[in-house]
Amino acid sequence: MANTVRVGAVQMTSTDDLDANYATCSRLVKEACAAGVKFLCFPECFSFVSAKDGDSLKVSEPIDGPIMQKYCSLARESNIWLSLGGFQEKGPDDAHQHNTHVLVDDAGNIRNTYRKIHLFDVDVPGNMVYKEGSFTTAGNAIVVEDSPAGRLGLTVCYDLRFPELYQLLRFENNAQVLLVPSAFTKVTGAAHWEVLLRARAIETQCFVIAAAQAEKHNEKRESCGDSLIIDPWGTTLARLPDRLSTGIAIADIDLSQIDAIRTRMPIATHRKFSITWKSPSL
Repeated sequence: MANTVRVGAVQMTSTDDLDANYATCSRLVKEACAAGVKFLCFPECFSFVSAKDGDSLKVSEPIDGPIMQKYCSLARESNIWLSLGGFQEKGPDDAHQHNTHVLVDDAGNIRNTYRKIHLFDVDVPGNMVYKEGSFTTAGNAIVVEDSPAGRLGLTVCYDLRFPELYQLLRFENNAQVLLVPSAFTKVTGAAHWEVLLRARAIETQCFVIAAAQAEKHNEKRESCGDSLIIDPWGTTLARLPDRLSTGIAIADIDLSQIDAIRTRMPIATHRKFSITWKSPSL
């Protein structure tokens, strides 16, 4: 595995038009490949953002369904690894889905999937109420996967507020790169998005790649944007000049930097407390 790899974090505004979203994703994959990107990360809800209650459930499919297969074909035809964060996977019954982060390799094979553990059931300032748990079944497994971009720790959006998950990914599962595909709200994103991402990078000594939804998706939903790539020292390596436009933040990440930082500041050996993961049942 080469120490340095070029990665990208997509910033986009998905809608309830599956074909239009795919066209945007396909165009961005082509742009990424032209720029030499080997691993491209898309945000939560990349393929669909519902405009009406219940629409998300209507489009949910098994992971081997036609929507995801189109994205697998895109990865294979473009010879690029894709992180597809926040896919509407059909759930255990007709009233529920999973919010699933899908990792696809450059041959178009699904390497791993992570079902979002922490669901966004929150009253956001500004009279916006989100009840993801009313139609989504939470995951029950921590997921890491080796890739040309290092050992990846898979998460989704609201997971970012729970540092113990990231501690487990790094200290118990040896993650090197943390993936945080998101659709943070405008209000919470403005207040906490960047500082939380930098904190996760610093406390785990991992790279963080955070692909973000941006702008107004419909009359009811707006995302903060600002896709970021951050190094294990907490330094921002890449972001778009316009934090709401569609595009790709691109950076070359040097995996040897991880070992250098962890050697100079060996927090893994200084830890006094451990976190025990007890998998919840579905």
